[in-house]
Amino acid sequence: MDREPFNVLFLCTGNSARSIMAEAILNALGKNSFKAFSAGSHPTGCVNPLALALIEENLLPTEGLRSKGWNEFSNPDAPFMHFVFTVCDQAAAEPCPVWPGQPMTAHWGVADPAAVKGTEEMERKAFLKAYTELHRRISLFVNLPFGKLSGLALKERLDGIGGGR
Repeated sequence: MDREPFNVLFLCTGNSARSIMAEAILNALGKNSFKAFSAGSHPTGCVNPLALALIEENLLPTEGLRSKGWNEFSNPDAPFMHFVFTVCDQAAAEPCPVWPGQPMTAHWGVADPAAVKGTEEMERKAFLKAYTELHRRISLFVNLPFGKLSGLALKERLDGIGGGR
């Protein structure tokens, strides 16, 4: 590889499920080419146990995964972000911090599995659905021909992955 990895920040409100799963998935699928991070506008302070269990079941590392605020990544000493993706509608609607370097952004909304209340099976299915959707989107993302796309074409592809136009 002839370049440094792209840094990618996944944002959600609580940073306890979707953004955490996205961080783990991208760090596995994009090894050496991407470095994923996650944060929340109002972090819960803990990672949802069902999210952690699903990450572990898919044999992805969980060490270092923690719920944290997005201000951690707007500080001058924070890693430079190339991409910032919101994975929940609420975070997408909130005013985000100004990210140094103006990274490319997109909204990849995924239903909140932690909001599903019911049987354990219903809750696990909700987490699996969110994980699967994130995995599909991140798989598309890591396989984009970054060196061949203009900024506008890349932005269109990123929005398309999220289902937006």
